[in-house]
Amino acid sequence: MPRVTSAIPVAGRVAGFTYAIRNIVVEARKVEAAGKTIRYLNIGDPIPFGFETPPHMVEAVDRAMRDGHNGYAPSPGIESAREAVAAEFTSRGLPTTADRVIITSGASEGIELAMGALVNPGEEVLVPSPTYPLYTAVLAKIGAKIVYYRTDPAHGWMPDIDEIRSLLTPATRAIVVIDPNNPTGAIYPTSFRRALLDLVNSHNIVLLADEVYGDLAYDDPVPVPPIGSLDPDAPIISFSSLSKGYLAPGWRAGWLAVGRSPRLDDVMAALRKLADGRLCSPVPMQYAVTAALTGDRSHQIPLRKALRERADLTTARLNAIPGISCVAPVAAFYAMPKVDLPPGKTDEDYVLGLLRATGILCVHGSGFGTRPADGFFRVVFLASPSELADIYDTMAVFTAEYLRR
Repeated sequence: MPRVTSAIPVAGRVAGFTYAIRNIVVEARKVEAAGKTIRYLNIGDPIPFGFETPPHMVEAVDRAMRDGHNGYAPSPGIESAREAVAAEFTSRGLPTTADRVIITSGASEGIELAMGALVNPGEEVLVPSPTYPLYTAVLAKIGAKIVYYRTDPAHGWMPDIDEIRSLLTPATRAIVVIDPNNPTGAIYPTSFRRALLDLVNSHNIVLLADEVYGDLAYDDPVPVPPIGSLDPDAPIISFSSLSKGYLAPGWRAGWLAVGRSPRLDDVMAALRKLADGRLCSPVPMQYAVTAALTGDRSHQIPLRKALRERADLTTARLNAIPGISCVAPVAAFYAMPKVDLPPGKTDEDYVLGLLRATGILCVHGSGFGTRPADGFFRVVFLASPSELADIYDTMAVFTAEYLRR
């Protein structure tokens, strides 16, 4: 038989799967290979910038490994971790039981499990614009329809509940809310949260609440309450993890919690079924979930202070650059500035030009669902204040030259 050498075709779903935060690194590698130092402002990973995972969490993982917890665990997660998550939600005003919790490989896996359990090909999910691009990537993979609702930079990146209501159709299966928000750093007011809960209750659709950054509001010594605390009987699935507020992104230790409403009983059963199919999340790191949620959280005080300092610096320095404007973030470690693009240029043109000329790597706003001509881009401001100041000096010089072209 003759050997066939033509390329093996890939599944059609891959064509729609994009994840701009990491996709843009391909171009950065080319620039780096040409000899330019890259300054990475694209991924929200605190560890490369000198932030350290709390020692008691490291000790919990080390002890778990040494005690032999290196095999499979129950698919929903070890009991102590699920109980810790349930107790955490309950303490924040959302009564939760361990049997409604699944420990996941980061919040990302939880999001994918939930989408898989809820959404059929061709059905619709409302996501914010700008959004965290995992949502659109997963929806593209499962053949669902992405429907964007806008958030308004002129009003602190707030959504409009009337617009969201107008976008609902019989095909709508879920609404995604990211609060505190990635990529804008916004926190939504109670009035909007209540209105959103009223909407999902009246239309009997699920609210997918991404609350990963709830511990990272700069001006509040207590966490941002879960949206479900306003109505524990609403149809909500909430996601969080150890990645951000507990500084352990590489451990892939996260969770989802399904609201207590009987409307979600079949969804809970479907999630358990899908979780069985992936066996379990990394087991030693599940012991850190217990340690984190029941142990010392004093690291979050200097963490929030450090983020506030960087946020203030970022806002001031970017707003001082002619042609750039930036809404001040109030949580997390992201800002979404806007550059006034020359006619015919896109946000990706600006970001790639900045990368090639200076080695500064940001992510274009259209990778988060904004329009390419609007000129938004995301900055991760985890670097030290002195390094950020130098980066923004360099960005100012580049932008002045770019806008003169």
